[in-house]
Amino acid sequence: MRYWLLLIVCLAQLVNAQNTRPTSKELAISKFIDGTLTSPADSLKVNTLAIILSGSGPTDRDGNQNFLKCDALKKLAYGLAEEGFSSFRFDKRVVKDIKNGIYDRQYQFDDFVSDAKDVLNFFKTQFSYNKIVLIGHSQGSLVAMLAAEHSDGIISIAGPAESIDLIISKQIKLNASEYSESADKVLAILKSGKTTNEYPLVLASLFAPSIQPFLMSWMSHNPSQVLEGLSLPSLIITGTNDLQVEKEQAIMLAKSSESSELLIIPNMNHVLVDVSNDPLENAKSYNDPRRPINTALIAGISKFLKSL
Repeated sequence: MRYWLLLIVCLAQLVNAQNTRPTSKELAISKFIDGTLTSPADSLKVNTLAIILSGSGPTDRDGNQNFLKCDALKKLAYGLAEEGFSSFRFDKRVVKDIKNGIYDRQYQFDDFVSDAKDVLNFFKTQFSYNKIVLIGHSQGSLVAMLAAEHSDGIISIAGPAESIDLIISKQIKLNASEYSESADKVLAILKSGKTTNEYPLVLASLFAPSIQPFLMSWMSHNPSQVLEGLSLPSLIITGTNDLQVEKEQAIMLAKSSESSELLIIPNMNHVLVDVSNDPLENAKSYNDPRRPINTALIAGISKFLKSL
């Protein structure tokens, strides 16, 4: 008798645990956009949706690429669900093209902005959330700002304050100073609206002719100026161990808008996990999905969403 009673108790606990787990639903928004809606178990009480926009490159909905698997955005989605918020994250259109064997499509930066607007409009018309906020990570930060007109707020995580040409120039000067002058000449040409075949071969991954039109469209936007023109509540987040976007960029970005809050998180790196000051550990974390997401990040976003 005691055995059966113990079994019933265990089964009840298992069912209860399953009922409290976040739920996920696959949604197709357009021919370019497939994604995942993640919600708390009790989704009937949810009134806020976060649309998560990923960083540069062929980044999928979970924050991963072919040779990079950290699950940063997936962990962000589940962390928000634990706090009572729904989120939608989606593959960038380049990821969908690659999955379909399409490699020659020409992209513009504003294509990503258009996709973000389409997602925002879809949820505003097809669902009944009281608040919809855009969360942009890295490159997605600028996308969020440009698409945010009809949203209820913006969250920038590891987003730069300066245009991408200035960011590239600084990174090359810091990491490959011997190519700094040549790179600046290329950037100046692109900034003027022209393309060029004269660039150091070692920088082909940045300046190849097929990439230049996209780079030109990207550098036409200055994040600080874009945010300054918005009156929406915004939360600017950076981690002190982010080696890709320094915290000074977040400080500069937050200063551009009176409606911005700044959150600097000790030890957090670019893929949203805690690391030490060891560059090797930092690099290894980009391919370690087992590392838990930074708890202060989830707490800070949750506080901001509840304040809206």
